[in-house]
Amino acid sequence: MACFYRYGEQTRKGDRKGMCHTINADTHLMSAVSTSGGTEVAGRPAPRLSAEIFSIPLGDSRYVVCAPARRSAFVANARVAHIVAQLEENPEEAPAGLDDSLVELLRALEMVDAGPETTPSTTCQGPPEPASISLFLTTACNLRCTYCYASAGNAAAKFMTMETARRGIDFVAANAARRRMPSLDVNYHGGGEPAMNWPVLTGSFEHAKRRAAELNLEPRCSLATNGVLSDERIDWIVAHLKGASVSCDGLPAVHDRCRLTVSGTGSSQRVVHTLRRFDAAQFNYGVRLTVTAEHIRTLADSVEFLCSEFRPASIQVEPVYTMGRGATQASAESDQFIEAYRAAAVRAQAHGRRMHFSGARLGSLTNHFCSASRDNFCLSADGNVTSCFEAFSEDGAHASVFFYGRPDSAGNGYVFDETVLGNLRRQAVENREYCRGCFAKWSCGGDCYYKWLAGSGGGEFNGSARCHIIRELTRDQILEKIASSGGLFWHEPSANS
Repeated sequence: MACFYRYGEQTRKGDRKGMCHTINADTHLMSAVSTSGGTEVAGRPAPRLSAEIFSIPLGDSRYVVCAPARRSAFVANARVAHIVAQLEENPEEAPAGLDDSLVELLRALEMVDAGPETTPSTTCQGPPEPASISLFLTTACNLRCTYCYASAGNAAAKFMTMETARRGIDFVAANAARRRMPSLDVNYHGGGEPAMNWPVLTGSFEHAKRRAAELNLEPRCSLATNGVLSDERIDWIVAHLKGASVSCDGLPAVHDRCRLTVSGTGSSQRVVHTLRRFDAAQFNYGVRLTVTAEHIRTLADSVEFLCSEFRPASIQVEPVYTMGRGATQASAESDQFIEAYRAAAVRAQAHGRRMHFSGARLGSLTNHFCSASRDNFCLSADGNVTSCFEAFSEDGAHASVFFYGRPDSAGNGYVFDETVLGNLRRQAVENREYCRGCFAKWSCGGDCYYKWLAGSGGGEFNGSARCHIIRELTRDQILEKIASSGGLFWHEPSANS
């Protein structure tokens, strides 16, 4: 199926101005096919489309013709893009202008005559058998970030017990052994700072380590933290955990305006100390950077600061979520964010660092944005099962959508709600009408279900400002792939090859 996708019309009028900052469009991107270079095939049987093809305008009468599930794309002029579209409109007849050279290219890219295309459509079935667990240890927090999606600290804090943590770990450990998985994965996350429940964090780690040894599994434990930690706790993290994600908004002046301590002071000095300790120990960590509308203009400098001063394995950049204490924040999901992200990516690339945004990930082929729709197993502080990090509490706005399990009466397992679980499993991108014509769908996976519900109130998904960001940055990634492959086309082996 070919889709003459007019990029940008679903969210705004007009094409994007300019090209990706990391690519020189004049010297690196050339039209792969621009004029007839071979014998015209009109009158002969037309080649058969074997991929879902999208034509994405670049401006200057040029297009990216891409087949995302085939991991292939090339740059063409409007005439060639029109010829490719005609292959779908009239599959029995070769369109005028189609010549041997274009057919040869389309075959090499598996766009025609390559047999049926396999799309990355997978769905979980049967009773959940999770082999990893995320423990939401507490809703308590030592910070009062101005945009906190969880509004941590606004309500009475909850703390997970060791019994709850052990039960969850035992359940997934047994599944991992039965499924012959190599490891037991335990992640510490939630609606607060996990280190605020330190006895259960360290105690559950020791329990996981023992269970893994008994079942011949490798224990792999990680932590999401705000980085405001004592030296003693930093030492323990470095000695025991496989990695950490640290929230840090870059430049100290920016960080301190958003990420405040309980007493109202900035927390950057404490976080910088933690990052330096991690670097000194060569500990594996990434940085999670939140961008507010106020600080879009400083994003590139913030990324420069992180790359030049520290050694994170990756930097995840996200516009602020307008939920929780961030509900009153001005939206940062804008064209200004896109341009700032591009400028920041150039800085990160110059330092050899990986920077990413959650919705734009061309390297993946999936029909799910995240594991929330694939039996993700997270325990709230009260011990109930949710699939989503944002839905961390049973009294949250969309708890009924994401909480799909509770402890059973036998004391060693869980009871699952088939109705809730079934709805979660159906949240695949091919089930969203709005997403069907989008070239980014097989890498985006339909974006975050929780954010969709928060933004729409549960109605039909009709796109969002995040969709525009995802398409723009995914298009950048396609152009980067073409440029790094020689400037004419991009093709990588896929499940269809």
